[in-house]
Amino acid sequence: MYKMTPQQLKNSILQMAMQGKLVEQRPEEGTGEALYQEIQAEKKKLIKAGKIKKSKKLPEITEEEIPFEIPESWKWCRIDDLFQHNTGKALNKGKGTKDGQMLQYITTSNLYWNRFELDKLKSMFFTEAELEKCTIRKNDLLVCEGGEFGRAAIWSYEKPMRIQNHIHRLRSYGIVNIKYFYYIFYLYKTSGLIKGKGIAIKCLSSKALGSLIVPLPPLAEQKRIVAKLEEIQPLLDRYEKAYNRLEAYNQKFPENLKKSILQYAIEGKLVEQRPEEGTGEALYQEIQAEKKKLIQAGKIKKSKKLPEITEEEIPFEIPESWKWCRIDDLFQHNTGKALNKGKGTKDGQMLQYITTSNLYWNRFELDKLKSMFFTEAELEKCTIRKNDLLVCEGGEFGRAAIWSYEKPMRIQNHIHRLRSYGIVNIKYFYYIFYLYKTSGLIKGKGIAIKCLSSKALGSLIVPLPPLAEQKRIVAKIEELMAMVEALEEEK
Repeated sequence: MYKMTPQQLKNSILQMAMQGKLVEQRPEEGTGEALYQEIQAEKKKLIKAGKIKKSKKLPEITEEEIPFEIPESWKWCRIDDLFQHNTGKALNKGKGTKDGQMLQYITTSNLYWNRFELDKLKSMFFTEAELEKCTIRKNDLLVCEGGEFGRAAIWSYEKPMRIQNHIHRLRSYGIVNIKYFYYIFYLYKTSGLIKGKGIAIKCLSSKALGSLIVPLPPLAEQKRIVAKLEEIQPLLDRYEKAYNRLEAYNQKFPENLKKSILQYAIEGKLVEQRPEEGTGEALYQEIQAEKKKLIQAGKIKKSKKLPEITEEEIPFEIPESWKWCRIDDLFQHNTGKALNKGKGTKDGQMLQYITTSNLYWNRFELDKLKSMFFTEAELEKCTIRKNDLLVCEGGEFGRAAIWSYEKPMRIQNHIHRLRSYGIVNIKYFYYIFYLYKTSGLIKGKGIAIKCLSSKALGSLIVPLPPLAEQKRIVAKIEELMAMVEALEEEK
């Protein structure tokens, strides 16, 4: 279903307003042509009084320039028809920088959509002649020449202010509703009807601003349009808040749903328990028997007795047929080789290796592998094979992936290699790491750079279901994850 964004809704309403569709036309209020003639009469008075210079005759407005239809009682005009406008003063440079008074001014960094941020104003010198041109007063419409060109605000303060040369000051020759013209600039800018010029930095020149065409309704209708827009504004604000909340929820929803699925899975709530499949305790004993065989064969060293798991360590409840274990109970694990430095860097074979920059959640990026020398002894410790579970020690510590390739590879010392002593479903343990990491159950240590030490990894407690149940859990997770991904693609 199509959802209109807050900006699209605002623009749609403003488009209706500027096409005369938001309020009705009332013949008794006159016409845009009549108001235009009044403004031109005021403009002539200012020229005669020497307050402004006579400008060149403006070109006729062509059909190609008109962006949309307006009522017959309205009139298309150029900004130069309606407003005296100029930019402010350029920053003082070179000779004569201390002529005049030191006064505060605003620039584009102070001017936002219909508001100003005036807590950090700068100052420069203004002469009397410059003050005439650069001073703004209440109800002047200010438009950015640079920065976000076309951005506009009405100066609503009683206190006058100065402007720098990247702001246009628009002051009407006659009586208009200035807020109506603010809304025109808002619509034109957000709809792409104001075009900046320039290659690296776009700007709105005085010529481009003066040539801009705008619809002119009668004054009373301008006021009614603004009143209707301001009546609607609180509703638009409410819509924007609701839309943003929904968007934030939708962004988080797939990730939260994945975590909920995994939480259910490792609490034993995703699939049923089947007595005929045995218990976690029985599987644990089988794994310990395999571990002893490896010790007796001299393939691994006997480790210290692990501390009992305390009630305080247990993060959630699991079925009675499962068992809490430490990673050290189930996996032989170690990190790879540190980067070669100093003496003996060329011993052994030059071979490729992976580090944390190659390892992502259950995938690898292997197009840019580096190489270093590995001795035979190092290869025994640093080589990974199919179905090893790899976990980041540094980088985004705890991030995990299963090595699914037939070809062996080497690891650098910021990756832990986990290899089960007995038969387990390695994908089940991958999902444990994913949930633990994304839920904050894996804690890194360190001040500037956090890492997951071998001791912390080995002490981590995990729930152990029977092997057949592990397989059913993984199958159900992958069925549900496919549905979540389909939902993401539909968004």
